[in-house]
Amino acid sequence: QVQLVESGGGLVQAGGSLRLSCAASGRTFSRYSMGWFRQAPGKEREFVSRISPGGGSTDYADSAKGRFTISRDNSKNTVYLQMNSLKPEDTAVYYCAAKFGVVVTMEVNEWPYWGQGTQVTVVS
Repeated sequence: QVQLVESGGGLVQAGGSLRLSCAASGRTFSRYSMGWFRQAPGKEREFVSRISPGGGSTDYADSAKGRFTISRDNSKNTVYLQMNSLKPEDTAVYYCAAKFGVVVTMEVNEWPYWGQGTQVTVVS
């Protein structure tokens, strides 16, 4: 079992930056792939980014490429999402997710562990 707690969301102006954090419980964090997803009002939850257990492999949705960076610190059981050049369309609840092993899937329903989410609101 993995428990995830996100933080770092907030209200920011377009063009600004935010850094989301996700703290995980458990002693085997370094064996889990970690992902970030988001859900805007009235829309389905969608993939944003993922990182492999060791941090050597990352993947991004097209909407995030060049603006968002995912990273992790296995000594702190924490994964981060640095978001730059934010746009109003980035407004959503951002969720952290975990899946054991090396994972390439971007499908929401294939990630078993989820945090409670953190709200990101970008205003123009």
